[in-house]
Amino acid sequence: MDTGSGLDVHPMRTVGSMASLVVLVGLVVAPVQYARAQSASAAKNESSITLYGGGRFGGSVTDSTTNSTIDLKNGSSFGLAVDIGLDRNRQIELFYSQQDTALTSGAFSPQSNNDGLTLHNYHLGGTAFIEEVGRGPYVMGGIGATTATPKSGGLNSATFFSGNVGIGWMVPIGAHVGFRFEARGYGVLLNNNSALFCGGATGCRVAIKGNGLFFGEALAGLSIRF
Repeated sequence: MDTGSGLDVHPMRTVGSMASLVVLVGLVVAPVQYARAQSASAAKNESSITLYGGGRFGGSVTDSTTNSTIDLKNGSSFGLAVDIGLDRNRQIELFYSQQDTALTSGAFSPQSNNDGLTLHNYHLGGTAFIEEVGRGPYVMGGIGATTATPKSGGLNSATFFSGNVGIGWMVPIGAHVGFRFEARGYGVLLNNNSALFCGGATGCRVAIKGNGLFFGEALAGLSIRF
């Protein structure tokens, strides 16, 4: 006679059912967790494009003929940076900046003084954020070339090896926008005792001595982040 309740509760079957449930949950959760991890990893490799406006100051060389000081006139500048994310703290940076300025000296004639000059900087470098890319303080630097182009017609441009280093602070104002505030210092490697901005019957506008030209820049920029 069967006096049981009719309910067949087998311990091994119960364990097997629980194991199957655990495996099923794992198969559902694992892809979701993997997708989240991939998304977080991608977010850390942030890139951006930044348009800057600012001003430059300082910079002087010595006239090799008169030994007088030739100053680089202070003026406004603008720039463009493309930063490509490497990891959560670092980016590769392609940086271009431009300044309209002039060379001034008490030894120049009134006709030569304040002759217009445009400086173009082309630098490859990088940024390193202290916390993580996209927020807070960071340092930057780059090397490349600076081209000085006289505004007077008939004079040749001159290109020099150059570099920049600086510090900055980025303030995110959304998932895809941020403000950058930077201070950069530039160094331009000069050819000692060189005649510059020569052309045609005008000869050379200036002859300088010295190995370097150094100046500073303060910038504020709007970044599109992606």
